[in-house]
Parts: sequence; structure tokens; C-alpha cells
Amino acid sequence: MATKTEVTVEEKLRALYDLQLIDSRIDEIRNVRGELPLEVEDLEDEVAGMNTRLEKLNSDLEVIEDQIKEKKNSIEESKTLIKKYAAQQDNVRNNREYNSLTKEIEFQELEIQLAEKNIKEFKAQIEQKSQVIEDTKERYNERTEHLKHKQSELDEILKETEKEEQALIKESEKFENQIEPRLVKAYKRIRNNVKNGLAVVPVERGASGGSFFTIPPQVQMEIAGRKKIITDEHSGRILVDPDLANEEREKMEAMFAKLK
Repeated sequence: MATKTEVTVEEKLRALYDLQLIDSRIDEIRNVRGELPLEVEDLEDEVAGMNTRLEKLNSDLEVIEDQIKEKKNSIEESKTLIKKYAAQQDNVRNNREYNSLTKEIEFQELEIQLAEKNIKEFKAQIEQKSQVIEDTKERYNERTEHLKHKQSELDEILKETEKEEQALIKESEKFENQIEPRLVKAYKRIRNNVKNGLAVVPVERGASGGSFFTIPPQVQMEIAGRKKIITDEHSGRILVDPDLANEEREKMEAMFAKLK
């Protein structure tokens, strides 16, 4: 019966860095897509808000139009009453009745003047609101067009990346299964604790990738020796040497190209 081959530290480091590259690629896909849905959502809210405003403005216009109709009807009623009172003046029996009818006529004339003034004000409101409606419609059409463009862009990205993302998730799970659970747990913990999700980084110019803290030459030699897993004392990230990182990056980039 064949004995199980012991996994070397170097193999563990390579598997961990490969897992990091896969997960970083998934992060990249989600980041690109992650901004667009928010943008589309904001545009949808903006367009919905403008649509509600247009409905309110048009409703206001209808109310004003009804008020104008009421005032015009009121003017006609006042004119009818003036004719009626003027006719009655021809048949009055005394000055008191005549003066009373004259006051009624004057009151109706004032009512007509007030109604005409109101109509003038209502028409000014219509003109103002119509301009606002026109401007809002222009903006609404522009933002709707922009929304269509962004939605189409999002749909295209989803179409292009969904297959790759699903394939990458499977690869990530596959690589996780090749690494002992203790290391996977440590890797995930580090990923969750750092902003950019980088848990395994190469040494770059004598420092941990993305860090300004210099790694002592002795530690750098140990990292290059690939005999034990070494973490950065400042960030807690797992460190790999540049040569290993470059080799794995080339290998994984070739794999990513096939998944697209």
C-alpha cells in the first residue's frame, strides 16, 4: 500500500499563494461589478424621483386649470347678475331699491376684477410650472438614457464575468481542499482583517508587499528558503519570496485566461 506523500512547506506556500491569486481575481471581478449596481440603483432612484415630481407638477397644473375654469364661471355668473340687477333698476319704486341694486352691481364688478386678477396669477403659475416641467422632462430623459446605458453596461459585465467568477469559485474551493484546514482558517482570518483582502504577499524591495516595514535580511533568507511558513510581524500576512510569487503568478494568469 502506497504511503501518502508528505506535502512540503514550499508546496503549501505555492498552494496558498495560488489561492490568494484566485481569490484576488474574484475580488477584482466583484469590485468592478460592485460599483455599477450602486450606480444603477442611484440612477433608478433619481429617475423615479423625477417621475414622481413630474406627476406632481402635472397634477398641480390640472388643479390650476380647474381653478381658472371656476373663476371664468364665476365671471359669467357675475355678468349674468349684473344684467339682472341692471334690468331690475328699470322697475324700481324708490331710490333705496335703486341704490341697493347699484351696490350689488358694483360688488359683482369687483368680483369680476378679482377673478380676472386670480386668472392672471394662475396663468403665471402655469407658465412657471410648465417651464419647470419642460426642464424636468429634459433632465428625466437624459438620466433615463444614462440609466439604460449603465444598465446595459452592468448586464454586459454580468454576462462576461459570471461564467469566469463561477469557475474561479470552484478553483478556489479546489485549492482550499489541497491545503490543511488550519492554514485555510488562518488565511481566511487574515483576509478578513486586511482592507484589500491580501493574506499572502511576496517580499517586494525588502518589505512585505504593500507595506513600508523592512524585513530583516535574515528573515528574507528564511522566506527564500521555503522551509517554514513566515508571517509579517506588522500585518500578520503570510510571506512568500518574489521568485515563487512570479512563477505562480504566470501559472495562474495562464489559467485565468482559459476561464474567460
